[in-house]
Amino acid sequence: MKRWIKSLLKSCFMFTMKHTPGLRTVYESWETASPILLRMLFMQKVLGFNRHVPWPVHFTSKVSGWDYIKIGVEVSPGYMGGCYVFAKEDSPISIGDYTIVSANVCIAGYNHDIYDYTQFPSKGGVLIGRYCWLSMNSSVMPGVTLGDHTIVAAGAVVTESFPEGYCILGGVPARKIKTLDPALCVEKRTRIEFIGFKKVAR
Repeated sequence: MKRWIKSLLKSCFMFTMKHTPGLRTVYESWETASPILLRMLFMQKVLGFNRHVPWPVHFTSKVSGWDYIKIGVEVSPGYMGGCYVFAKEDSPISIGDYTIVSANVCIAGYNHDIYDYTQFPSKGGVLIGRYCWLSMNSSVMPGVTLGDHTIVAAGAVVTESFPEGYCILGGVPARKIKTLDPALCVEKRTRIEFIGFKKVAR
């Protein structure tokens, strides 16, 4: 298909989304880190994959205990495929603004007791700061706190806290492999901000 035809079709699609009641959020979220896509809405709200989760979730991801998960602006854990995110009342998860959660990431608010697999003792949940980046195939385990601007390298398993942030973590178990200069860390914001499916009033 020629480029101008693709461009025309995209323009028509965006115009329709902008001026159709109930679909305007699809248009407004287009520039965000986790845009609300029609195919994701269909899989999530019509077919029922993660139906009650109040943010976009890929149908191959699993979010459990969503009512004990607090997300910031432009944060959608499970937006990429293959993620597993779970919390409960005494093991909540909190993720700060503009944090990226890549594909196949596990954020575990709690875990099995090593002596009795039917029990799930609390370690206080998981707290992740602002502008963090959890790379593909990484895991953040129960009781972990990560400060702002923490990057978790691909395949890393974070078992201890790094509340000071501004670092890159890598390995199994993860350790600090680089310290970031706070003066160089950029904190961009999108023109229209969303928390889940809801637009944020500035």
